[in-house]
Amino acid sequence: MLASLSIRDIVLIDSLDLMFDAGLSALTGETGAGKSILLGALGLACGERAERAQVRAGADKAVAIAMFEPPVDHPVYALLDEAGVDVEPGEAVILRRTLTADGRSRAHVNDQPASVGLLARLGEVLVEIHGQHDGRGLMDPKSHRGLLDAYADAGAELAAVKIAWTSLSDARSRLDELTDARDKAASEEAFLRGSVDELEALDPQAGEEASLAAERKFLQQAESALTELNDAMEAVAGGDGLSNRLNTALRGLERVRGALGEADGAEGAAGEAQASVQRAAGALDRALIEFNEAEEALSDAAARFDVEPGRLNEVEERLFALRAAARKHSVDVDALAELRDRLAARLDMIEHADDRLKEAEGALNAAQADYARAAKALSAVRSKAGVALAKAVEVELAPLKMDKARFQVRVDADEDKPGASGWDKIAFEVATNPGAPFGALDKIASGGELSRFALALKVCLVGEDARTMVFDEVDQGVGGAVADAVGSRLKRLAETGQALVVTHSPQVAARAGTHYSIEKAEQSDGMRTTVRRLADADRREEIARMLSGAEITDAARAAADQLMGS
Repeated sequence: MLASLSIRDIVLIDSLDLMFDAGLSALTGETGAGKSILLGALGLACGERAERAQVRAGADKAVAIAMFEPPVDHPVYALLDEAGVDVEPGEAVILRRTLTADGRSRAHVNDQPASVGLLARLGEVLVEIHGQHDGRGLMDPKSHRGLLDAYADAGAELAAVKIAWTSLSDARSRLDELTDARDKAASEEAFLRGSVDELEALDPQAGEEASLAAERKFLQQAESALTELNDAMEAVAGGDGLSNRLNTALRGLERVRGALGEADGAEGAAGEAQASVQRAAGALDRALIEFNEAEEALSDAAARFDVEPGRLNEVEERLFALRAAARKHSVDVDALAELRDRLAARLDMIEHADDRLKEAEGALNAAQADYARAAKALSAVRSKAGVALAKAVEVELAPLKMDKARFQVRVDADEDKPGASGWDKIAFEVATNPGAPFGALDKIASGGELSRFALALKVCLVGEDARTMVFDEVDQGVGGAVADAVGSRLKRLAETGQALVVTHSPQVAARAGTHYSIEKAEQSDGMRTTVRRLADADRREEIARMLSGAEITDAARAAADQLMGS
């Protein structure tokens, strides 16, 4: 509901802060007092078109702030989330609009910068205004389908249509995808077939390029490396063989050690000689071992570099073939295997395209049949509910002095324009005079009739809409019992929500739970509009004024008491 409205420097209002309650609130005052300024300020906060004439003369800017307190499940929170505005469900929603004297406009939602377009979208789900020249919500044919579905309690049927529509859309997309792929692939079948044959013959493997490149580098160096190894082996072996010389020296030392064996434990020169011979024998023994290992290692290395004749050519041919294929298809060598599989799949699609298309066409036909059944079931529910709604609205029209008017809900099935909400075009239509054709609400009804049509519709649709409803002079041109009927229906309408009514009818004002008096008075800096929330005693005086005019009589006060007590 609308919790408060703050106005700064808009037309004749310099500063005003109004608090609103749930239920029915009446705004009354003399013609020209400024009731339209309040509605204009509310519209400004809710994203309506701004005009710089709205800025109070002498002020730099005008500001309108509307604070709403919607229920947790109100659709406004989904819009805010979609727009990226940080507002938790259940938190107050504050719409602020600033208009400068040069016509520039800025918008905020809960102090976060927003577009005027977002304010308008939020305003559409928060407020519905019905006035002499301004009908939204019910007057917008785009809203009629949702309202009828809610009245018909068609949630199950609507969900079935949405599921069928999703399946139908998927089936259609699948068929289109296969058709496009077939047409595109068929034009390049020769290329695909040649490419697949070539790649299958080449049989590329993942990681093969790096392995071949390393082997090629090794093979390129093998011949020179083998020559160097052979030279090293000859140098180690020497003319007579270094190994033989080491063995001869070692045997000589063994004989020396044998001769010195008798001097074991000798001291002095004999002992030192014996130790020296031991060290020399150990060194020669280690040298012989290392030498033999070196010879074996050189021989093993030479064997490794003794490669198969022609292997280098084989490796280079394979490597160059892979790289040529990669350049041809503009991919990396390692991607050739995946490319082969992908092209083979496309070729397979061509070869089996007709089978797949038949399957897709069958799935599409089945999805179309499922959708048609669901859409027809929803149409039937809507048509039945439309008849019931029309009867209910016409019952409400009679007490509103529109007993000759007729109302109908037009449900036209257009099977060529299916959608997630069915294929029906829904329109609320009226005929205000006997024999006159039906037409759109806002095209047929006059200003006062339009508001009363809206009131009758809202009474029948009560509970189907969570918006604050504003009625501007819905009682225009009526009085007595008809005005009382208007007031009675407004009160009933507001029992489960909130309604604001701008009225000149005491019968309507007396039904309100909250009453505001709008007055215009001369002040030191010019004319100003003020708004007072009336206590019960003041309400009595205001309703008496509305009954009797400028001079309030005791009879008028008595009549006001009677109206307020009824």
